[in-house]
Amino acid sequence: MREPPRINSEDQLKNTHLLRRGGLLAAVVASVAIAGAAPASAAPGDGSAYGVKVDVKLLGLDAVKAGPLAEAKTSGPTTNSLAKANLTGVLTAGAINTEAKRDDNSGAVTAKASTADVGLPLLKSALGSVGVKVVEATCTATQKGVQGATNLVGANLGSAGAVDSTPAPNTQVKVGLGDANVATIILNEQIKNGDGSLTVNAIHVKLLGQALNPLGSGDVIVSSATCGPAGLPVPLASGAGLWIGLGLLGAVAIPVGIRVVRNRRPATTA
Repeated sequence: MREPPRINSEDQLKNTHLLRRGGLLAAVVASVAIAGAAPASAAPGDGSAYGVKVDVKLLGLDAVKAGPLAEAKTSGPTTNSLAKANLTGVLTAGAINTEAKRDDNSGAVTAKASTADVGLPLLKSALGSVGVKVVEATCTATQKGVQGATNLVGANLGSAGAVDSTPAPNTQVKVGLGDANVATIILNEQIKNGDGSLTVNAIHVKLLGQALNPLGSGDVIVSSATCGPAGLPVPLASGAGLWIGLGLLGAVAIPVGIRVVRNRRPATTA
């Protein structure tokens, strides 16, 4: 009778080593695939919003810095509010409400800031009484792109006159006092940032700070929202994304297993 094939002990050790290497490689592939399904690798875009931010140096007075007030972020807190704000000689405001949220299923980001009963006494010497009942900035980021808007309710810029409730992006109003151009009011200021996000400042007052400027220098921003770009539409840690990750694992790990099996064929002796 023919003797059954015998496995050389050296070959057996070699095959065992290959099996271990194959198992280790499969484990590494698994860890890479699962790591690819972690939420951090598919985080949606960020967003933020605030009601008021002030950084000015008025002529003959101390510098005034405040804000961002009632700031909200997609990382939390996603909503915020403030009953009122009063920066003597610069700005007065009533209720501020903000929110910044993202949809983990679609990757969309939305941000919104609303400030009520806004007054700008820093412009009184140039324009008289300046006030807006509601100042609102919004922005939205989806897979189609990023867009923003400004809505002003009851806006009156004193001697500069009334303004449209939905001003065009980057509408500018020059503010003069005597022969000097002392400030610029930018309505619906829209800034495209280097990371692809969009910042919408509903009202941005820029004091020009030129020589002999009777007002001063600095910036006042009322209602600001930043968002985008949108994140991935499907979070890889769950749902369809999980199946994608497992599919990747199978596609890479199966050939590894086949290779191990082929290398386990026993050696035969005559």
